[in-house]
Amino acid sequence: MQQFYNMQLARKVLNTELSLFEDHFREAMKSRVALLDRIMQYIVKRKGKQIRPMFVFLSAKMGGEVNETSYRAASLVELLHTATLVHDDVVDDSNERRGFFSINALWKNKIAVIVGDYLLSKGLLLSLDNNDHKILQILSTAIKSMSEGELLQLEKARKLNLKEDIYYNIIKGKTASLLASCCAAGACSTFTDEDSIQKMHRFGEKVGMAFQIKDDLFDYGTMDIGKPTGNDIKEKKLTLPLIYTLNHCDASTKRKIIYIVKNENTDTDKVKFVLEEVKKAGGIEYATKKMFEFRDEALTILYEFPQTEIRDALEELVRYTTDRNY
Repeated sequence: MQQFYNMQLARKVLNTELSLFEDHFREAMKSRVALLDRIMQYIVKRKGKQIRPMFVFLSAKMGGEVNETSYRAASLVELLHTATLVHDDVVDDSNERRGFFSINALWKNKIAVIVGDYLLSKGLLLSLDNNDHKILQILSTAIKSMSEGELLQLEKARKLNLKEDIYYNIIKGKTASLLASCCAAGACSTFTDEDSIQKMHRFGEKVGMAFQIKDDLFDYGTMDIGKPTGNDIKEKKLTLPLIYTLNHCDASTKRKIIYIVKNENTDTDKVKFVLEEVKKAGGIEYATKKMFEFRDEALTILYEFPQTEIRDALEELVRYTTDRNY
């Protein structure tokens, strides 16, 4: 199973594409304003694991050869995703992102908001200047869904009476829509039939659902990842393990948990109590089961395509999202 943690096959299959993508992405972010250019270089240097471009390129390879449109699709995904992260850090007043200082920590909120807007406009122009209208439509729809998902989460967090189906609507918008659009945009650059593009979109959405539930589970310290647990509780985020617990514990425990999440979410001992109750109620096991169900639904869609090295690499990437330990 260890191979899933480092995405060996995916990286091998995409070796050329990922190194060429670096140049495309750097080019897409260029600015004639010295301050902006400095910030863009800082962003390029601290890119993450490149999971999203990998989904774009592998989805493209399912339908044919990676081409200029595929590279633009991957750049658009990264530009728009980076824009949302920069804005998120401002909204959350976060000083760190992936172990580095966030843009707002180094250059203050006003500049960070403008940088996010700049990235957004660069992405839109990259597509419009090259007539990639279909890909732009796919990604713009995803950004709309992400905003709706975030707002729905904020609205529901106030009442703390989240139902499981509302939680799925939230994560479908705020997380799964972007991964779905990565796969659809990649497929759109090589497939000629709408059916295959839609199939890849559904595939990406299921992977995204599993991905977010995995992130939820990290908050309960199911693995030692050197990351503080209980962060979601401190931020009053209702995640699947907690929702399951609130729906299955006795009335007095439920009242106590809700009170802690609403009023005592910075008290380490109280947060620890909530984490323990979630474990006791079977919230971890339930969320893990649901995560694997979404993963298996994604693989079922993937298996409708012929077996190739590309499909195997995509399967490896899917399994990485649920087997990763950070």
